[in-house]
Amino acid sequence: MNSAADEVMDLIFGRWRSQTLYAGTELGVFDHLDKVKGKHAETIALELNVDPALLYRLLRAQASLGLLLEDDTRGFVLTDKGYLLRGDHSQSLKPMARLEEGPQHYALWKHLPAMIRDGKPNAFVREFGRMAFDYALESHDYGERFKHAMSSYSAVQSTLVLEALRGYDFSGIRTICDVAGGHGHLMCAFLQAHPHLSGIVIDLPEVVKDQDELWAPKFGLQDRCRYVGGDMFEEVPTADTYSLKMILHDWNDGECVEILSNLRRAAPSGAQLFIVEHVVPGHDVAHFSKLFDIHMMCWGTGQERTEAQYVRLMETAGWKPAGSHYPGNRLIGVIAGVCA
Repeated sequence: MNSAADEVMDLIFGRWRSQTLYAGTELGVFDHLDKVKGKHAETIALELNVDPALLYRLLRAQASLGLLLEDDTRGFVLTDKGYLLRGDHSQSLKPMARLEEGPQHYALWKHLPAMIRDGKPNAFVREFGRMAFDYALESHDYGERFKHAMSSYSAVQSTLVLEALRGYDFSGIRTICDVAGGHGHLMCAFLQAHPHLSGIVIDLPEVVKDQDELWAPKFGLQDRCRYVGGDMFEEVPTADTYSLKMILHDWNDGECVEILSNLRRAAPSGAQLFIVEHVVPGHDVAHFSKLFDIHMMCWGTGQERTEAQYVRLMETAGWKPAGSHYPGNRLIGVIAGVCA
């Protein structure tokens, strides 16, 4: 078989890999292994109350993916990649695997051809009869998967944002407001990196009401970080700088302009804006954002955008573009604006 055919076959069977990984996170396999002492399928099966023969086959497949190592006694240990799928890893990807390969998001992809034929995105409505955020309020399972995935992935994203803004001058900023900032991981990253800052995290009341989920108390930053229950489509607090991390890609252009306009109305003259997204690069660059864009087509009415598209949204809402910033891997970008 030629190399092109090999690569296409690899794509065709790609879901086998991600579902093999997913099964391990859903069953909790990786949490029952470590990087030092090997364990056998029979032992893990007793701990998880699963079938040992079928579990061994799963572990063997996960070893073939580089997530585990198998020794000559059929014992298994975690690799560095597999360790990332433990729930107690500081940058655990277990919650993201449980969301993206879980039953709800998995079901969306079968609608992709029909959406493109019809010219109508949003497979969530096709599959579940409602928008994803509404479904998350009704389905405890999906709500929990989504919440934990967003929270865990924030650790990765916060690191990339700080890297992208490493040379940015924060000396004139006193207060940052993270809009739809969830439990405040990015805000805490800003506060830790810049001790003179104070922060405000605004999100829906049901998001910020659970004190046990908020990051500021966990990091000892509660005196510098205030949580506000509210709706970014209605009103946001006044601040020197606003950040929107992975928010605008959830919404269509009109809704994005509405959000940015609300920020503009609350912003004092000279206020700054950080739009953090997976920014789509040029046509000749293979990039994660171009695949994420298809996910967004399935998930809702939003999309991933180019830097020029984000600039146009800012300008329409009354913000003046102020450059862009990227980490070394360019996985995400920070598009900056200023309130003239």
